This record gives sequence, structure tokens and C-alpha cells, in this order.
Amino acid sequence: MQISELARRAGVTTKAVRYYESLGLLTPRRLPNGYRDYDEHDVRLTQEIRALGSLGIPVEDTRPFLECLTAGHRHADDCPASLAGYRDAIDELTQRIEGLTARRAVLVAHLQRAAHRSSGVSPGEQREDLMTDFTTMPADLPVPEDDGAAAHLVGTKVPHLELQGTGGKAVRLDALGAGRTVIYIYPLTGRPGVDLPDGWDSIPGARGCTPQACGFRDHFRDLLAAGADSVFGLSSQDTAYQHEVVERLHLPFEMLSDPARSLAQQLGLPTFETAGLTLYKRLTLIIRDGVIEHVFYPVFPPNEHAEQVLAWLRKSPL
Repeated sequence: MQISELARRAGVTTKAVRYYESLGLLTPRRLPNGYRDYDEHDVRLTQEIRALGSLGIPVEDTRPFLECLTAGHRHADDCPASLAGYRDAIDELTQRIEGLTARRAVLVAHLQRAAHRSSGVSPGEQREDLMTDFTTMPADLPVPEDDGAAAHLVGTKVPHLELQGTGGKAVRLDALGAGRTVIYIYPLTGRPGVDLPDGWDSIPGARGCTPQACGFRDHFRDLLAAGADSVFGLSSQDTAYQHEVVERLHLPFEMLSDPARSLAQQLGLPTFETAGLTLYKRLTLIIRDGVIEHVFYPVFPPNEHAEQVLAWLRKSPL
């Protein structure tokens, strides 16, 4: 077959094929007229180079895998040299991860210094609670129990209620459309320079609002592809507070503010009290055509909740 046919079948460009040949990874037969003649083995080798490249293995490092196929093995990683290639790639990734982790720690330190520069606390006197990394989940957090406080919600109509969103307009909850809307409700997002209530980590289901928001951010496009028309976060913090969260975490969806906890009053949503505050317990509503179709409650761990919602959407197509 000609080079164009090989490239088409292997899903690469003709330029890539020529590059593989220059490295000696492909050695096609030459016809009397000088043209290259590729066979099914060349297609298999090229497909393997492409597959290994998708795993982050450089083209130059695919040679042991290709030699394994050429030796007659069914799979390119049936040989010891191929396994060594995997190990080398893993070691390289580990080094990169360690380097990125170190860079992240430096960036967090810079963020904290910038956030607290005007707080009146010198860098050497910064308190431990001011240095909290809200993007991580501490170990051994208490797991919330299902107290039945959300058992009545499925099948309930959403009330006629408008809440201010970070998009600059009020959002009417009973007019979200006929499709599915995901509204994840949470107690309180941590904010650099702002102390969390005392004993926050000991309250079941309290900690983890920032990782939860990041999860919905990272899976936002996946959620839409799985059938969600829109995604909202909702808490009792005011809109200015929510704006800061949206900007700092680069959220692609709006956050709704319900400082009066009107939705809790009209739907009987669970709340809890701490440090003189009445806050929402963490739960998520799937709303379809003005009716609550599904409820996630309790939610734990919050940093994995977006994946839980995504899995449900995929298993429950419209």
C-alpha cells in the first residue's frame, strides 16, 4: 500500500510516517520504481506508535514495543523490554509530578502572602488557620449520615423563587427549562484571609466546598455532554462572596446566593447551625421541567461528588 493509505488507516499524517522511517521504526519494502510499499505489519507498528504516544511515551522510546511485535508477539508489551519502557515512562511522570507539586506549594505560599499582606499579620506571625489550603481534603473527616431529611424531595415541584446569580441576573428556579439542571447546594466556601467557624472540620459534611466546586468545574463539559443543560452552585453566602469564588476558582458556571435560605424554607431542605450561622447541609438536586427528579444526600466525599453526578447522568439518559 502507499504511504497515504497507511497514514489514513493508522490515523496519522504522512509527515509522521516519514519521521518514523527516519528513526528506523518503519522499514517498508522498496518497489523497482523506488516507491515505498507498506504492508499490514507497518500499519500495526504505526498504530502502536500512535497509541503509545497518547500515553505520553515519546516516539523514540517506542522501539522496544515495536521490536516485540516484530518478534511475533501478539501484544507490544509482552516482552521484558516493553515493561521496562513502561517503568521508565512512569518514573519520568513521577519526577514531573513531584516538580509540579513543588511549584504548586510555592504558588500557594505566594497566594497566602498576597491574600494576607493587608491583614496586619506579618509573614513570620501568620497563624496556621490563615494558611489553610481549602483545595485539599483533610484525612479522617467525619462522614455525614443519612438522617432522612431529603427523603421527601423527589417528585416535588420547584417553588417560584428567584435567586441572584453571579451572572448579574436573577435566576428563577421554576423556569430553568424542560431539560436537566444540576444544582449542588453547599454550606460555606473557604476563602483566603477569612477564618472558618471553629471546629469546622469536625462537623460531618461541612469541609470540602472548594474541592467540590473544583470537581464541578473540571467535569463541567462532561456533565453537559451527559445530558445536563446547566449547572449551578448554591449557598447562603451573598453575591459578592460568590463572585470572589467564581473568579478565584475560574468556575464556568454561575453561583446562586440564598442568604435568607428561602429555598430551604419552601422545600424543607436540611440545614445546620454553627458559630451563630445557619447553613445549608450539602445536597444536590437534579431538576427537570420544574420538578426534582433526583436528590443526592448525604454527599460524601465532596471532592468526588461531580463524578458521582456524572455517573448518574450517564446511567439515566433522557
